[in-house]
Amino acid sequence: MIETFAALLFAHVIADFVLQTNWIAQNKARPLAFLLHGLLVLIAAQAATGHWDAPALLILTGLHLAIDAGKLASKSKGLAGYLWDQAAHLVTLVAVAWLWPDLWSSGLWAGASWLLPLMTVLAGAVLSVRAGEFAVGLLMRPHAMRVRNNGLRNGGRLIGQLERGMIYALILLNQPLGVGFLVAAKSILRFGTATRDQRTAEYVIIGTLASFLWAILVAYGSAKLLSVLPPLEIGAQ
Repeated sequence: MIETFAALLFAHVIADFVLQTNWIAQNKARPLAFLLHGLLVLIAAQAATGHWDAPALLILTGLHLAIDAGKLASKSKGLAGYLWDQAAHLVTLVAVAWLWPDLWSSGLWAGASWLLPLMTVLAGAVLSVRAGEFAVGLLMRPHAMRVRNNGLRNGGRLIGQLERGMIYALILLNQPLGVGFLVAAKSILRFGTATRDQRTAEYVIIGTLASFLWAILVAYGSAKLLSVLPPLEIGAQ
């Protein structure tokens, strides 16, 4: 079951955060974009498990689209809706892995056990960097118009991606103390802003703490999943 879940999680992350373009996300209420997203979900699940004709993957795709349709109907565009949406997808992944636990072991890639930890590492990286970007962005959206932005275009976005990526890597490399150095370094770099503009300083602090928390949770969740999977030993294959 754990192997199947890891493969399906990777497929979900790729379909939702890599293959889903801005055009699909913005036009998902239209049948063409909606069905295209469903097709990408199915293809990603087929590729990840090595199954091309498994009914379970059709069911998973249908559940994915049903969740997306529910979100569209609710017209929820805030952080709560985003978290509930991803939580619902996670529940469906667990359910499918529990009902069809041999999807991985009977698939084309069953002999390549090193693929599972590799998928998990990549899925965690995307969740940390890309999914975290959406989560933090939705959290800070109500406050964005209340602060001055005199920095580089998309500078804050890039900083957030880099810091979450670094935190994720540090924790997986068993160097959690490095996260403390990141906090200290960013505090020093932002000291001037904090002394000049309290509103902007609070905005940066809240966004930074949320970004760090997201990356830490994803990193430790990924590490927990890796601990129950075969070791990543690509060189030994």
